[in-house]
Order: sequence, then structure tokens, then C-alpha cells
Amino acid sequence: MEVARHLILEGHIVHVVTAAPDFVYTSVIQSPRLFLRKELLDCGAVQCDALTVDRIASLEKVFVSVLGPECKVRKELGVEEDAKLVIFNFGGQPAGWKLQEEFLPPGWKCVVCGGSDKEDYPPNFIKLPKDAYTPDVIAASDCMLGKIGYGTFSEAMAYKLPFVFVRRDYFNEEPFLRNMLEHYHGGVEMIRRDLLTGCWQPYLERAISLKPCYDGGVNGGEVAARILQDTALGKNHASDKPCGARRLRDAIVLGYQLQRVNNRIIGIPDWYNLAENKLAGRSSEGSQILREVEDYEILHGDPQGLPDTMAFLKSLADLGARHDSNKDTDEVRENLAAAGLFNWEEEIFVARAPGRLDVMGGIADYSGSLVLQMPIREACHVAVQKNHPAKQKLWKHAQARHHADHEKLTPILEIVSLGSELNNRGPTFDMDLSDFKDGEKPVSYEAARKYFAKDPSQKWAAYVAGTILVLMTELGVCFESSISILVSSGVPEGKGVSSSAALEVATMSAIAAAHGLNISPRDLALLCQKVENHVVGAPCGVMDQMTSACGEANKLLAMVCQPAEVLGVVDIPSHVRFWGIDSGLRHSVGGSDYGSVRIGTYMGRKIIKSTAAGLCKGNNKDDLDKDGIELLNSEASLDYLCNLPPHRYEGVYVDKLPETVSGEEFMEKYDNHEDSVTTIDPKHIYAVKAPTRHPVYENFRVEAFKALLTATTSDGQLSALGELMYQCHYSYGSCGLGSDGTDRLVELVQEMQHSKASKSENGTLHGAKITGGGSGGTVCVIGKNFVGSNEQILEIQRRYHVATGFKPYVFEGSSPGAGEFGYLRIRRRNVTE
Repeated sequence: MEVARHLILEGHIVHVVTAAPDFVYTSVIQSPRLFLRKELLDCGAVQCDALTVDRIASLEKVFVSVLGPECKVRKELGVEEDAKLVIFNFGGQPAGWKLQEEFLPPGWKCVVCGGSDKEDYPPNFIKLPKDAYTPDVIAASDCMLGKIGYGTFSEAMAYKLPFVFVRRDYFNEEPFLRNMLEHYHGGVEMIRRDLLTGCWQPYLERAISLKPCYDGGVNGGEVAARILQDTALGKNHASDKPCGARRLRDAIVLGYQLQRVNNRIIGIPDWYNLAENKLAGRSSEGSQILREVEDYEILHGDPQGLPDTMAFLKSLADLGARHDSNKDTDEVRENLAAAGLFNWEEEIFVARAPGRLDVMGGIADYSGSLVLQMPIREACHVAVQKNHPAKQKLWKHAQARHHADHEKLTPILEIVSLGSELNNRGPTFDMDLSDFKDGEKPVSYEAARKYFAKDPSQKWAAYVAGTILVLMTELGVCFESSISILVSSGVPEGKGVSSSAALEVATMSAIAAAHGLNISPRDLALLCQKVENHVVGAPCGVMDQMTSACGEANKLLAMVCQPAEVLGVVDIPSHVRFWGIDSGLRHSVGGSDYGSVRIGTYMGRKIIKSTAAGLCKGNNKDDLDKDGIELLNSEASLDYLCNLPPHRYEGVYVDKLPETVSGEEFMEKYDNHEDSVTTIDPKHIYAVKAPTRHPVYENFRVEAFKALLTATTSDGQLSALGELMYQCHYSYGSCGLGSDGTDRLVELVQEMQHSKASKSENGTLHGAKITGGGSGGTVCVIGKNFVGSNEQILEIQRRYHVATGFKPYVFEGSSPGAGEFGYLRIRRRNVTE
């Protein structure tokens, strides 16, 4: 509007192509030289709510995005001269959220821009009329509270008004606006949690102590109009400097990443796959890192020569050096936060936990099945440092939050997650550890789950911070020191290889090491399962955490999930090899399909138990001998479905199970399904027979697989192992947990297996199955351990790429679990050493 107004003042006819309403222009410009045409041109930001940019929707949808002197403004607003006035410039407030009187300190008033006419405002809040000229109100205010963006930023700078802003992750204009606010001493960052809960006072009091010092131009509309006018006349205003090239490439990479969600596969260029690996910290360059740790003294533990561990230690050294240089850089936000996270001269504890490849067992783990899992090469590293609250480095918004109560030293938790640009999450998280206390006791898991659910972009922090609450609740650990945590994971998310379990296990291992807690790998895995079940709210079994904690390199972990009996490890015969191939379809154990199948499975167990109890008491009871009655009694109290043999399932119970049942109908007849981590939706229709059948037969298949794997090598061994994997795959599909991508990969394996070339070489690849929670993710492949198999895996990768446009990542190799790795206690060497 400003640009158009200045062009018209210069005598030009102006055609504006815009999706904005007409009144935006016509309320200020009344001229026959202005012509408006409606069109969607600019790719703007679609927001889930006022604080969260919906990056996926933003890619899919294109849109474009005077009263008198100061004293008169205050008088018309009814604000006393001695009152402090904050202008709340915050459009699109979260649904259901209301402003409260106690949000403001005593003696403060708040003017609300863009507020709802239907809302009743507290007496210290004033709704600004929609036709009011906001800049005049800004000039009459003591500070502003709002979202960071061009408009609010420029008005705050022009009027030298302190600006309390709330971060908008992945909002493209934010980084350099933040930098300008810091440079001109004009901004205070408020975390969104404090905005929503009304903890405003420390930020407002900090803001009015600032002295913004911007003295630059304020005629941006005129300048932009002049540039457009000169450009039309042929003058070149573009800089010859190659600025922003890297960020443009990163944005393109991010765009391709986001378009792969919701079971869609699109054409993705080859360079993207390379760039994705680089951004995820898994590039082949990592294996070339120096084998010696020169920057740190290792006081405890052994990196074991693992390339990713060496690379992580090198990254710590780089962060420490960046912090020492104290130079302003254009680094991404997470790197700047990470550089300032630790006291670099103090000890740091490092733990490592791998993801896992589900060879056999999968979703039958929560039904008590035997499972066989292999820890993969890709792993998560977590570095932890504890500090006395007086020595803890605080981020700027945390400084503002603690400004009002500087005498009280409160332990805080600060987390930086590297690689956040590839996932829909904020790069940093912090909280007062006292938020995990309810009086002298830890808060409930339900309260914690709601706490982390308030902010979708930071819900990821529940996997990390949740380990602290579980240690407090289950082991009675008291955390009196502040904790700094740096997360760097090479386990890809959403591919069904347990990235969340690796994160939980690595985090808890590092925290336990830093605090001198001696927790066995098995117990640590069980505690981490509680994090995911109760704090995150994902109904997973325990095999993921157990493999990440207890697994050994190049071996399969054998475990009976009742609840977690580790049988030991199974050596992989030298002629057998496993691979994982990513389908490109995102997998989540928190998804509706996984949860619905789990509920259907527990419904089936309840029906079987009820049926067995009825048979014990029925009219035919006299026809049963003592052993028969004992068998039915044991099945009436069945703890795990996998303890029911397939012949009993087929002979007694299969006809008693419905194909489907509504939640309401089931609860009317059976009351509940006896599962503490899922909730039945009365209106939902649940499949029952297929989800019940799967774990009964899967446990049998896994036992047969283990026996075959450890048997003497024979000609039919690999074929039989592969057949068991195929049966497992199709059983997943019957439960509703298949996907087009994983089905296509299994079909490609079968094509290779039955090709003439493969038969002439006596077979190479022999079987494949979907893994983990299903509905996408990774396919596990079994084959002969020789070069021909690798060539066929690469050919499958090529064919899948041609068919779908997505070049899948291949998982190969193995690495030690967290228990086998232990932990590193490191300290940066002094310069004189």
C-alpha cells in the first residue's frame, strides 16, 4: 500500500495484482490511478495457529500474504498518564485462549489490536477499534508484545519502542529481524509457553529498561517505490554479490522433504538425497574424520573408533571454537544456541544409542512375542553437562524470565537439537525444572503430556525432557543442578528404525552418567519406554528401546516381550546378511492406524479370555477333564496373546472373534480392553480378527526363524527364512498396516529373487518384510552375504527411484547398543597441555 501510494504521488498509474482485500488499499488511496486485480502470486506462510507456521500447507497453498499527539491517544483510550502501556499486536490468537487480568503487572494497561468483538476483555485490557491508526497507538505505548514480522518490527524500530516478541520457527524473515533487534537493543524474546500461560511480567519489565537506538530511515515505502520506478527505466539495483545461495538450496531441500509426507511420493532430484544426508549429519565425509580425538581429553570410556562418534566429538570442538571466537556469524539458529550451551572448560558426558532394524517380531512386541532386532549403524549422540544454577548460561529470553526474581536460583533445563531444519520442530527448548514438581512430588505423567502438547513445534522435547521426569518419578532422583543437553541424531525420523527410542536411550544414558546413576541397560530401556508411553503418549512396545540399549553389533537381540526378558544375542551366520530399504513414506507409532490395531489386538485378547471363562462355567464343563479345565482357566487369565498357540486359536477361538466391532458395542459388552496406554473411541470401528491373529502366528514365525537361523547351514535355509518374512509382511497388510511403498519394495525383492539371473547364481535375495509399526517406513531384506546381493539391492534402489521419483536410503551395517558403548566423560584440553 505504501509503495503504491508513493508511485501514485509521482504521477504514475499503478496496477496492483494482489489477493489482499480492496479496503487495504482504498482506505488510504483514493485515486483513479489505482487499479486492483485479484490473483494469488506470493507464496506466503500458512499458520496452524498464531505461533506455528504450517510449512506443509505453505508449500501447497499460494497466497499474498491520524488521532493526534501521544497524550491525546492515551486520553482517548482512557489510559492514565502514569500507567505503563503495552500494545498487544498479535493477530490470529490461539483458539480457546483468553487474556487474563493477572497477565499484566500492577499499574499496566494493554491495548489489543485485532481482537474479537465477541470476547469479553479484563478491565486492564482495552480493545483497539479496527479503524484506529496503529502507528499512533504504538507511539503512545511503552512497549509492544507480538509476533516478529516486517510490519510490527518496522513500527517498533521507527518509534524506538521496545519489542517483546515471540519466536515463529521457520518464518523466513525472522532471523535477520531478530539480529537487527539485538543490534539496536530493541528486543526481548518471550517463549511461547510463557505467552500462553500469562508469565508476562519479567519480559515487560525487562523491555522498558531497554533503550532502542535505531536512527536509520523510516521511509521504506518511498525507497521501494523508487527502486521499482528506476528498475522499470532500466537501472540495475540488484547486488552482484552471491548472497543467500546456501539458504536457497536448504529451502529447496526442505521443500522436497516436506512433500514426502502423508504417504505421497513425488519426483525428487538426485542431488536432494545427497543434501538430505548431509543435513542429517550422515554424509560419507563423516567417515574421514581423524581417528584421534585431539581437542578433548577422554577421562572415561572409549569411542571405539566409531566414525559417527569421532564426528560428534569434532563437532563439539567446532562449537567450542565458535564460542571462543565470539564473532557475529550468519550461522543457523541451532548452531548459535549450541555454541553457547555449555561451559566449555567443564566436563561433558556423551552417550550414544543406535536405531534398530526390526528383523522379526514387529508390532507383536506388545502382545508378548519373541522378537529379533538388529542395532543399525546410524545412531543418536547426546551430550549432557550439569551446572550449579549460578553458573548456568541462560539464553536471552530465559534471562528475561528470571529477571524479576534474580535472587532465586532455579535449576533450568536447556536443550538444543541439531538437524531441526529437516523436521517440523523448533531447534531449542528450555524450561524450569521446578515445572516438573507439584509441591514436593513430581507432576503426573498426564500433566507432563499436556505441558508438552501446548506447543506443536516443541513437542519433540518430550522425548528428551521426559527422561528427567521418569527418573524423578520411578527412581526418586532429585535434580538440583541445571542441565544442558545437546542432541545430534543420525537416525532418520519417520523411517521405522526407532529414531525416538535412540533419542530416549541416548538422553537417559548421558543424564544417568552425568549424575552418577548406575542403571542397567535393561532397566534403562524399560524406563525409556515409560517416556514414550506416558510422557510422549505413543503406545509403543519395548523392543525398540531394548535393542537400542542392550543390542550388540552384528548380532540379533532375542527378547521375549513379557515384559522384557532378554534371551541373549543370536549370531548372524557369515553367509546371511540383512539390509533396510527406506520406502520414503513417513511412519509414526503415534499414528491412528498403529493405535487402532493395538486396540483391536487387546479387544481380541479380552474376547478370548471372556470366551475361555465362559467355557469353564458352561453346560459342557462336565465333558472336560482336569487338564482341559486347567487349560481353559489359564486362557481365561491370558496375560499375552502370544502365549496362545496357533492350534488353540484356530480350534477354539477364531470363530468367536468378530471381523470388526465399534468401540461403543465392545465397551457395552466387555467394559474395557485392559490396555493402559490406549483409549477406545466409542464411535470408531475397530478391526479385531486380523490384529488378534497376527501376534499369535507372528510369535510362531519368530521362533521358527530363530531356530532356522541357528541351525546347520543348508540349501533351503535362506529360502525358509525369507518365506517367514514374506508371511509376516502380508499379515501386517491384513491388519491395515501396509503401504504402497513398502509393498512395492517387497515386490521388487521377489522379482529379483525369482529372476533367471538370480536362479542361475543359486539365489541372492530371499525375503523381505515391512518393519516396526508399519504404515510406511523401512523394509527389511534378507539375502546371501556376497557382492551379488549388494548389486541387487542397488538395482532395487534404482527401479524404485524410476517408479516413484524417490531414491531410497539403504541401511546396512550394525553398531553397538548404548550398554555396550557405555559413556564418555570428556574435558577440553587446556591450550598449554
